Amino acid sequence: MLGNSLGRYEEALAAAQRATEDSPTVGFASWALVELVEAAVRSAVPERAAGALQRLSGIARACGTDWALGAEARSWALVSDGSAAEHLYREAIDRFGRARLRVDLARARLLYGEWLRRQRRRRDARDQLASAYQTFDSIGAAAFAGRARIELRAAGGHARQHTIQTPDTLPAQEALIARLAADGASNPQIAAQLFISRATVAYHLRKVFTKLGISSRSQLAPALPARHGAAPPVAPQADSPGRSAHRGGRPGLAQGPGKVVHAV
Repeated sequence: MLGNSLGRYEEALAAAQRATEDSPTVGFASWALVELVEAAVRSAVPERAAGALQRLSGIARACGTDWALGAEARSWALVSDGSAAEHLYREAIDRFGRARLRVDLARARLLYGEWLRRQRRRRDARDQLASAYQTFDSIGAAAFAGRARIELRAAGGHARQHTIQTPDTLPAQEALIARLAADGASNPQIAAQLFISRATVAYHLRKVFTKLGISSRSQLAPALPARHGAAPPVAPQADSPGRSAHRGGRPGLAQGPGKVVHAV
């Protein structure tokens, strides 16, 4: 996710390729497939997305959830043209909106807005890009917000910047957990040290990943600010809450050979 958010598509493609090959779980594999498709298309090697699209369609057909079907629609939109692409982008936006998946919805709007701008539909593009920017900015996803802001300005719009959370302003509990994880502590070790449950640790790390625009523990250290002394102690805290599709490939689209879940 980090590579795609920063526009480093070749790096993102390599990372997603490794993740799809090594992932032991369907949920994580699905996420990696989505990243692989976007990275491949943006790297001008859409043929490398063919196998991922087929796998993603199979997972979406089996799961039938709005996230899986929305992710599939968004991915197929990237390799489609004209009215087919527009229909798929709108389907993705509808599904993510129903599922109340803010980040996925914003990413769908960003991709749709980019597509609309390249179709010279600047007014429609501004609507989608402004919405995407506002969401990314409000949750502190700085890399995606920057990408949306650049596209919005290119479409003749203006990005209204809000105060966002940075690594320096993470809530104390999240900052401490992030720092411990960056130092190499496992979730059980963090839980034992802070007298909270493993589920609470995972919950806070997912929030940190979203705010910092990262996707793995190995990216925590460079994303966090330099340490200026020991982190303050944090009091123990209560636990936080941890259509079948007909697509064997979209009709009329090229076929290749042959959620949101973040692993923490």
